[in-house]
Amino acid sequence: MTGTSELVVGEEHTAPSIGSGRVHVLATPVMINLIEAAALAAIEDHLPEGTQSLGTLLNVRHIAATPVGMKARALAEVTAVNGRTVRFAVTVKDEVDLIGDGVHERVVVNVAKFDQRVETKKAQLQLKLKDGS
Repeated sequence: MTGTSELVVGEEHTAPSIGSGRVHVLATPVMINLIEAAALAAIEDHLPEGTQSLGTLLNVRHIAATPVGMKARALAEVTAVNGRTVRFAVTVKDEVDLIGDGVHERVVVNVAKFDQRVETKKAQLQLKLKDGS
């Protein structure tokens, strides 16, 4: 299974705009967002009802700059499924070069159980703030 995601790099996608550098080219965090969106596109429609996937691992290289106005496209290909964990080989290209590659993993979770864990954590924080610790 594969998925793709793409965007035309705008000023809002550059490193200075998101606080990750000074050069007006595609920011690494935006490239990572493309990778995650491509991985979602690969598996989201195949997940059981009441589940979703969450990113848990990214090991990527950002190896070439993409200027404003150029299109960037991520491809995520499922390479392994181990229990609830799905592993992807990922590549990102612009209209000229390979700009990034690596590995991404996502874990499939039950949304109701996940939401309950989040609510429990929020309640724990409220207790901690109330106690002053």
